[in-house]
Amino acid sequence: MAKEIVKRIKLQIEAGKATPAPPVGTVLGPAGVNLQEFCTKFNDATRDKMGDVVPCEISVYDDRSFDFVLKTPPAAFLIKKTAKVQKGSAKGANQVVATISKEDLKAIAETKLPDLNAYDVDAAMKIIEGTARNMGVAVKGLNDTELAEQSKEALEAEKEMAKRDQQLAEMEEAAKEAQNVEVPVIGEEETETEE
Repeated sequence: MAKEIVKRIKLQIEAGKATPAPPVGTVLGPAGVNLQEFCTKFNDATRDKMGDVVPCEISVYDDRSFDFVLKTPPAAFLIKKTAKVQKGSAKGANQVVATISKEDLKAIAETKLPDLNAYDVDAAMKIIEGTARNMGVAVKGLNDTELAEQSKEALEAEKEMAKRDQQLAEMEEAAKEAQNVEVPVIGEEETETEE
């Protein structure tokens, strides 16, 4: 009789460095998985990919046994590794933090192809290019000039917004000062003299 899958768990762990400590322990412990056994199997399976972040999908069965499938590293991780940057742009495509070549893009697309919703390398390259664009990483010869122009326009728009914010702050300050000025009430003096 086939075992019934009770739970499917997805994790991203650095290759060869799984330990029973969090985050692995906190996710797999409640599922009843033998943590030490999982860590040993995962580390053995990923020993050749040291330094990469490896997503894995764990199937937990009703008898507390498990299987796991290793996926390819996340596209963002591969792009950062290729571009040699610690993180992507905080402003997305409006700020270019690095540039990669078409060959680099193709290599990443070929690596990610089994896990992407694409039938060929060209379609995978478009998906990876979109991810790179959102991270602020330009692709030389594809979108580098476009992203540079977009970055320049965003910088100008940011300066304009800063100028407007400054004007608004000055107007608010003037309004506060005007609010603090004491204005004599005309009606009160008249009522006092009538009595």
